[in-house]
Amino acid sequence: MRKVKIITDSTNDLSAELLQEYDIDVVPLHVDFGEETYRDGIDLIPARLFQLVEEKKLLPKTAAPSPYAYAECFREYFDQGQDIIVITISAQMSSSYQNAALAASEFPQGRIWVIDSQNLSTGIGALVITAAEYARQGLKAEEISAKIRDSVAKVHVSFVIDTLEYLYKGGRCNVLQNLMGSVLKIRPTIGVENGKMLVVDKVRGEKKKALDKLIENARRDSVDSKQIFITHSLGSEEEAIYLKCALQDIYPYKEILITNAGCVISSHCGQKTIGVIYIRK
Repeated sequence: MRKVKIITDSTNDLSAELLQEYDIDVVPLHVDFGEETYRDGIDLIPARLFQLVEEKKLLPKTAAPSPYAYAECFREYFDQGQDIIVITISAQMSSSYQNAALAASEFPQGRIWVIDSQNLSTGIGALVITAAEYARQGLKAEEISAKIRDSVAKVHVSFVIDTLEYLYKGGRCNVLQNLMGSVLKIRPTIGVENGKMLVVDKVRGEKKKALDKLIENARRDSVDSKQIFITHSLGSEEEAIYLKCALQDIYPYKEILITNAGCVISSHCGQKTIGVIYIRK
């Protein structure tokens, strides 16, 4: 039986340690500041991203990996005789899935399985690690693909946005919403449903109230995955520790993992965004 290789794109927001531990390969998206193009996580890290935003007074544009970039990555493992599972950011948010599927079509049928996570950040990462664990257990690529597709709708993602500025500048909220959020200190919580981001809650006042709501929602939920992710952009380090301590008390037998949002996710959500992610039963 052929070995199964797990591949994802750089919006997965897993740490370098987790990617190495689970032998996961990553195809980077691109972050463009005018004529300058950077590979997410390779040529550009979030701290530098936010420096460039301040220096240039504009938000970057992001772009999916090309079909060629995917095909180059696939070829390496295909030539080693491995089957491939690819899990990408939601097709509603990026052409990463379509480009991966196009690249896969150049290879023999039944060797590369491309899955739309219908999610973002460690909502993808949770599926990627689950797939890697199935591969460790010796499951065939077709079996892994079926199990991951079944889990897609069970992924819970909930992010508290600290500022609406980046969503506004990126065209993801209108002027009135940005003004209301700034004046009234309304902190929206963003979730993902059917592959699209949407506002699932709004909290007025201190950010801690929104964080406590994330904790309470996790307490009431039925968490199936052995990991619970706390993923945050630059500036939320103390808040991440606060969430981790609270979630560890609720789920003492689960692995509570803190990861950092990469450049693509950070460029859309801004600094001090933080979320809780897991797979439900």
